[in-house]
Amino acid sequence: MSTNASPETDGIETIPALDAGSPATGQAQRSGGIRGALADPVLRVLAGATIVSTVGRGIFYTLTVLYFTHFVGLSATEIAVILGVSAGVGVLTSYAGGHYADRFSARRMLVVFVALEGVAMAAYPFAGDFTAALVLATLATGLNRAANSTRSAIIARAFDAEHRVHTRAVLRTITNVGIAAGGAIGGIALLAGTMEAYRGLMIAAGLVYLLSTVQLLRLPARVDAPRRAVRITLEPDADTAAHAAADIAEARVAAEEAAAASARSPFRDRRYIALTVLSGVFGMQFALGEIGVPLWIAHNTAAPDVMVSVSLIINTLVVIALQIPLSRGTDDIRRAGRSVLLAGALMVLACALYAASAGSPDAAGDALGAGVAVAIALLVAGALTHALAEILSQAGTWGLSFELADPQRAGAYQGMFGMGFSLGAMCAPLVITATALQLGALGWAILAALFATSSAGIWLIARHAASAASVH
Repeated sequence: MSTNASPETDGIETIPALDAGSPATGQAQRSGGIRGALADPVLRVLAGATIVSTVGRGIFYTLTVLYFTHFVGLSATEIAVILGVSAGVGVLTSYAGGHYADRFSARRMLVVFVALEGVAMAAYPFAGDFTAALVLATLATGLNRAANSTRSAIIARAFDAEHRVHTRAVLRTITNVGIAAGGAIGGIALLAGTMEAYRGLMIAAGLVYLLSTVQLLRLPARVDAPRRAVRITLEPDADTAAHAAADIAEARVAAEEAAAASARSPFRDRRYIALTVLSGVFGMQFALGEIGVPLWIAHNTAAPDVMVSVSLIINTLVVIALQIPLSRGTDDIRRAGRSVLLAGALMVLACALYAASAGSPDAAGDALGAGVAVAIALLVAGALTHALAEILSQAGTWGLSFELADPQRAGAYQGMFGMGFSLGAMCAPLVITATALQLGALGWAILAALFATSSAGIWLIARHAASAASVH
């Protein structure tokens, strides 16, 4: 059994000194942007690890599917199965990562998860068939989802309410920068077009990802869940000071046990379950941008295929520029709910713009020129609107996921919230294909209704929670 006791205190629990980076001694000022935020030691470590790992992930994203398609010979169906199965495993590991972050050292767990994921990524080029690719993808995705939940638990414990969302916003901005840089590096293999180039950069991506653990090893012990104290018993002839210290330690043990007993399981918290499900539904907008829009551009519009890259670049630039400023204040429950509601309205508009961009790629003459120009304009407008919706929805749901969770079970709650996004990611390709890609305008209308309904539901949860809090 682990304890907070040490040999120097002879088994009597002591109160740890606050370090300069703890919430109680102040946080970096958000007005300073990323530079000011990085004054916090925990965020500085997480940011350093994130920029390194996401460069590796950007290379990996750019090359993996094409490698298995062109050089391993996997079919589109086989790749879809791999993505579906690995996403399903990710649903389970999302909760497991958060749950065990409440029981064991979250920082050590995060280091192990990231290190193993880096090894799995570096092994991808050695997968020569469907089975090997499926095993590696399942391992890598499962470890990635567990690491994400563990990292969220660390943020929940290391920062106060005012700074958790800001921390997530800073890390997400850094993530976009890293992935963009990694994607550019991955372009070297695309230009070379050889198996050796693909393999070399994919192995390098895994090793770069593995290197990010060097930063994570610097996380302080305070990001771990509080460990239970040890009950102590003194002999009757012990001095008065020792008895007093024992009484204090005993009282703290009782308080910790009472808190643990009153801590709520996220599976019994209906409000949080509803938030998780609705956030997972709205989270399908990520797959819409990554899968649905590119396929829509290629097969249903007169726009050139390069608009796929343009859309992704627009999204990346908007997130880098606006995620931090638009996330401010969403630690307030009412404001977080309103942010998600506005995001829903923007997604409805984005769906309408995407639907309106439809046209025949085979049209000819002047009509084709006009069709191309209009399609490009609509797609650019759709990408901008979609990016704003993504930023606001992330900021709002981050705030609610932290503020509506039981702080005694921070890891378990963040693990459950991660499950919602993993479920959404698993179901999204099927939903998007069955709606927009098969039904056209009607399908886009169905998607718009899903986004509007889920965002309205989240807003209602936030409003009711805020009203209940004001009563108490």
